[in-house]
Amino acid sequence: MSKDLKIYFASDFHLGVPNREQSLIREKRVVRWLDMVSVDADEIYLLGDVWDFWFEYSKAVPKGYVRLLGKLAELSDKGIKIHFFTGNHDMWTFGYLEEEIGLTLHREPQVRTINGKNYFIGHGDGLGPGDSGYKFLKKIFTHPLCQWLFARVHPNFSFSIAEYFSRKSRLANGDVDMKYLGDEEWLYQFAKETNISQVNDCYIFGHRHLPLEVEVEGGTVYYNLGEWINYNSYGVIDGSNFELRFFESKYTKAINK
Repeated sequence: MSKDLKIYFASDFHLGVPNREQSLIREKRVVRWLDMVSVDADEIYLLGDVWDFWFEYSKAVPKGYVRLLGKLAELSDKGIKIHFFTGNHDMWTFGYLEEEIGLTLHREPQVRTINGKNYFIGHGDGLGPGDSGYKFLKKIFTHPLCQWLFARVHPNFSFSIAEYFSRKSRLANGDVDMKYLGDEEWLYQFAKETNISQVNDCYIFGHRHLPLEVEVEGGTVYYNLGEWINYNSYGVIDGSNFELRFFESKYTKAINK
């Protein structure tokens, strides 16, 4: 990476909720952020749940989001490498985003060595202890037969079903997402356990919805990117350092423990 360029990270835009009007405001904000970072971005990592629901049929994709898709395609065409890690809300992508935009798709966490530091990068869903209910559902959601069966349902009906359950899930877990759980944070526990056999300098996740900067041990730090409904938080590697920042937000710093 050139010393004049940076690597940017963001996740959990959850475009599509709670309604078209508010989602559009958020989408335009994300596009403004992409315009800003494109000035000195070498790579951009989107760590999942960009959309609150995304499912690709062989001949159809979800309606809307043309501003974001167009901007990502523009940046990709300019030579900025864009990585997309599937999240628990947008894991059902089957080639369209790669072919149309040119992004690089990741379905599992990756370890990247950047300027001599190891970064463990992923969305974060299903990692760490607990959350057994979701881990079971994820096996269903990712099973090829279940995906094939869902694709047989007309989009007008299937998207309505998915959007209903997405709203129910968010309402059920919203209060938990806004509370810092200390040593009980699942992704903190995952980082601590993983570091026993595979030492990394930084763990970077989305999914949790809180901008977090938590020291694990021995100088290792777990960062959570937060989300764009409340915080508009993102991360950047500038040289050899990772930092959480905020865009057009009343917040100015992460929860630091």
